[in-house]
Amino acid sequence: MNRARLLRGWVAWGLALGAGLAMAQGSPVTAKAGSPSLWGAWAVDVSRLPMPPQARPQKVTITFSPQGTALVRTLVEVVDPKGARLVADGVTPLDGTPTAVASNFEADVSATTMPRPEVLVMQLGRNGIQASTRVYVVAADGRTMEETVAYFGPDGKPVMRRNFFTRLN
Repeated sequence: MNRARLLRGWVAWGLALGAGLAMAQGSPVTAKAGSPSLWGAWAVDVSRLPMPPQARPQKVTITFSPQGTALVRTLVEVVDPKGARLVADGVTPLDGTPTAVASNFEADVSATTMPRPEVLVMQLGRNGIQASTRVYVVAADGRTMEETVAYFGPDGKPVMRRNFFTRLN
């Protein structure tokens, strides 16, 4: 996979993740005192990204914050290898309702759910076809988070990738 395609993938991820804006009804997902929660700011460990070091973004952060009782705000900031800053910011419902997102390299629709306070599941699609599924899980200590990304590669075979985050706040 070439450097431009890898970088477009990160940009698409950020745009798809943060571009949806919708309103929905539902109940809030709240963590019990002392238990881990997804809410907060997270930084990707770029040294562990599955791409050549020169193709890796300098920095990737994602912030999840509750919006009312049934929405999540997702703010993604990417600093590409050359230092350009890319930002995606949006709100999606937590009830799995498909939500149109600004079309980009990966997605034009998203569905998001939060079955537990430390787990977020996001389904992305484009032109009526699955683009990727992303599952974010916060570790029991609340300090680290792992993202599993599942999608189909150019050869039509399933691919899974893991990304590792550290809590910033």
